[in-house]
Amino acid sequence: MMRVKGIVQTLLLNRLRENGGMIDWWDEIDKSQECQRFIFHLLAVSYAFVSFVALVQLCRIQLRVPEYGWTTQKVFHLMNFVVNGLRAVLFGFYKTVFLVKSKALEMVLLDLPNLLFFSTYMLLVLFWAEIYYQARSLPINKLRPAYYSINGFMYFAQACIWISVRLSHSPIAIEFARLFISVISLCAAFGFILYGGRLFFMLRRFPIESRGRQKKLFEVGFVTGICCACFLLRCFMVLASVFDKNADIDVLYHPLLNLIYYMLVEILPSALVLFILRKLPPKRVSDQYHPIR
Repeated sequence: MMRVKGIVQTLLLNRLRENGGMIDWWDEIDKSQECQRFIFHLLAVSYAFVSFVALVQLCRIQLRVPEYGWTTQKVFHLMNFVVNGLRAVLFGFYKTVFLVKSKALEMVLLDLPNLLFFSTYMLLVLFWAEIYYQARSLPINKLRPAYYSINGFMYFAQACIWISVRLSHSPIAIEFARLFISVISLCAAFGFILYGGRLFFMLRRFPIESRGRQKKLFEVGFVTGICCACFLLRCFMVLASVFDKNADIDVLYHPLLNLIYYMLVEILPSALVLFILRKLPPKRVSDQYHPIR
């Protein structure tokens, strides 16, 4: 009797797994060549769209104020165009990228956009820090050298990690590379909290009738929240992939996880930030032209 009961329970469990388990349909999608192709090409198209939007916005700004040269706003949109365009190419040729024989080369192709993304959005932190320091009558001459130094150290350290992976082929070096990405993502989130938060509360102390106060509060507050959330999510997801292989992101057989991850940490945040910061700078009025008041 006990044996029959055990057989019945085994059959019921197998039936449940076949008919409705979430793990089953997730695994089926991951193993499907058609689903892999659709998801990775969807990511490529999404990145290409965001890259195109950034390029259009850069051209609009250049046409509006060509005499100002390469401002922080122009460089920000240019780097958005480069980062998202690079991601679009990588996901468009996903099989070549994920199946490359050299692990070090694969890491270069997948990690370089992460570093460029960090550098791009740290420009916003630099811009806000300069505004905050100028408003408080503090010197700003050390802010840009600090930005260049931090980025230089980050690229140098990452290059050393790539070289160590190429020479040692050690899984410890690969895990350390992921931990490094997690750490710099956490630092980026902290930067947005620090300077975005300072600028937000400084704007709140301005008089109610200040022109553009509410719009700037909305802009700084939402961009700070979006960027902080995306960098924190990246930090936790990359950290989880170090300790759990089922949470590994940059692999061919986890297309659904790739879709969710890259949509939440790069595509949607970039699209939202570009939409919020879509306002063009005011036209420069000629010294010989005086509008009627």
